[in-house]
Amino acid sequence: MAVVDHVTNGEIQSSGKFERQANRFTTPFGEGEGELPVEKGRYRLLWAPVCPWANRSIIVRQLLGLEDVISVGTLDPIRPDVPWSDWAFTLDEGDKDPVLGIHLLSEAYKKADPDYQGRFTVPALVDLKTGAVVNNDYFNLTLYFETAWKKYHKEHAPSLYPEELREEIDKLNAYVFHDVNNGVYKAGFATSQDAYSKAYHLVFDAFDVLEERLSGQRFLFGDYVTESDVRLYVTLARFDVAYFNGFRVNGKMLRDYPNLWAYARDLYAEDAFGKNTDFEAIKKHYHLCCLKTNPNNILPLGPDLEPWKEPANRERLSKDPERKFRYE
Repeated sequence: MAVVDHVTNGEIQSSGKFERQANRFTTPFGEGEGELPVEKGRYRLLWAPVCPWANRSIIVRQLLGLEDVISVGTLDPIRPDVPWSDWAFTLDEGDKDPVLGIHLLSEAYKKADPDYQGRFTVPALVDLKTGAVVNNDYFNLTLYFETAWKKYHKEHAPSLYPEELREEIDKLNAYVFHDVNNGVYKAGFATSQDAYSKAYHLVFDAFDVLEERLSGQRFLFGDYVTESDVRLYVTLARFDVAYFNGFRVNGKMLRDYPNLWAYARDLYAEDAFGKNTDFEAIKKHYHLCCLKTNPNNILPLGPDLEPWKEPANRERLSKDPERKFRYE
């Protein structure tokens, strides 16, 4: 099995620090001039269950009831044996996406830009009229789902990005991204001891802050799930099975943080979170084709996943214990 770099040369700085590539396709969705039109059945969301950025787009899509509005194509957790970092539709019959008819994610990127030189990343929204990627802006995609796509939300969809909290949510999202979501990758892809050490402490310092924040409230902004909870959850779900040992962020496991661990289970109990969390795929990706330190492709058997099903008992922290969501 080929092991392909998950980073480009431009993402590793001379100091050994990992700096993630910028997204190439960032045109927003909306009704304004130059924006991507918001149309039912127009786009296909390509994702891989292993990817945290893609995972959160799938979670939000289900929470808002956009399943019949934006179709989905699922990519194999194992990278294809090609000399570049790509994703393949080998889970589908004939090893191709049944709607787009392509074998590799890169084909949709190349239709958008034949000279594209970056990594081919998920999530990626493809315009079914052209077969080309039109948006791979993982940082903002769920925000578009919550705002620009609101006319297609199901009745009584949860309010994940309430207007009165947006400034605070944006601020927390930036912190969670830089120190947690991307922090684990800064540690995992670092090529110097100093860069790794700084990233390691960044992650665990943030865990300490978030552990304290969740000691007196059920979710990051109180009684109800918001966009920020989705963003934090996807990293927590991957932490013990992949990042802890694979990315050497091994100071503590998630299960060593009473509040963070119970909080993650509280979210996992919801279908949109739990049913879209594929631990086996996550382990296969990170341990069999992401890490060069595993040349014999040995898939770890642990950790035990049954504890994820244990009751979180965090309703006691909420003024509205029967509900996790505030509805529109």
